Amino acid sequence: MTARINMYFLIIENSRYLCAVRKSTEEKTDIRKLTEEQLTEEFISRGEKKFRAKQVMEWLWEKSSHEFDVMSNLSLETRQWLKDNYAINPVELEDIQKSSDGTIKAAFKLHDGHFVEGVLIPTKTRMTACISSQVGCSLSCKFCATGYMKIQRNLDPAEIYDQVVHIRNLAQEVYDKPLSNIVFMGMGEPLLNYKNVLQSIEYITAERGLGMSPKRITVSTAGIAKMIRKLADDGLKTKLALSLHAANDAKRDKIMSINETNNLEVLKDALQYFSQATKSRITLEYIVFDNFNDGLEDAKDLARFASSFPSKVNIIEYNPISEADFTNTSEDKLDVFADYLEKKGIVVKIRRSRGKDIDAACGQLANKK
Repeated sequence: MTARINMYFLIIENSRYLCAVRKSTEEKTDIRKLTEEQLTEEFISRGEKKFRAKQVMEWLWEKSSHEFDVMSNLSLETRQWLKDNYAINPVELEDIQKSSDGTIKAAFKLHDGHFVEGVLIPTKTRMTACISSQVGCSLSCKFCATGYMKIQRNLDPAEIYDQVVHIRNLAQEVYDKPLSNIVFMGMGEPLLNYKNVLQSIEYITAERGLGMSPKRITVSTAGIAKMIRKLADDGLKTKLALSLHAANDAKRDKIMSINETNNLEVLKDALQYFSQATKSRITLEYIVFDNFNDGLEDAKDLARFASSFPSKVNIIEYNPISEADFTNTSEDKLDVFADYLEKKGIVVKIRRSRGKDIDAACGQLANKK
């Protein structure tokens, strides 16, 4: 009996110790939240050479390290100081699902227990990562599974960056091909997490980061006009896509509440401003819903809107979700719709659904396993 009681108290003490360690770790600053300038100041304040900060940043953003112990060009004493004072909160690859068409959906666990999803979309010519910018979404678009989730929080730059690293590794491991493109089309509205999204792009594109070309990155927005203008003023070098889905205010109001405060006229002005400032063409994403936005009048509305600035149109198949009763348009209607746009001189591409069987297709991400 005494031995059993002693064992019980040992378990309690171990549990308390683990909780204390966990609390201590959680109280430490995530070193990836520091800029190189801030980290340089930290090293100088403890009497070390300022180039140590550059070495640490290379380990974090170029080599994607999640452990201080592997930073072999730092002394053991310096590594111990880093471990004692800072944390690295990695995004963990919790689960993957592979579709019959080769698409891979990844569930990512964040350090605070929240989950987000990302997708690897393979084609003959591209390996594209679709990544998330928020846990949940606040925009409540009626056709999108993420829109039915509550918004929890923004992702920080490192959490966005880690998604890219994981999906890049999957592309290499599963298909033996490098990641070629990134789209911010996963969970959340990127322009409502503006600062963190742009900072993540810096780390992804930097020479001492992942070194990807900004021209191979697309930021997709549901349409926040003032932030589109800010992107232009800040000199965004990535591509921009607008989730349009209706070029008629009355119809867009029904499926996208953001249109009530950012109507089509306001959006058109912002997109014209962006295009003129960046000299770039904007992609208009348009899901075709049966008997809602797939008629000839809808095509005419879209043609007028698309002709207001340099653009191209991606027509997207609708992917069903349990929360909504929309259905995809017929092939005949789709052909007539696309043909009208092409005759008006608009560049049109029909994007076929990928990963529908694992809830990985456009509009289906909702942390379902």
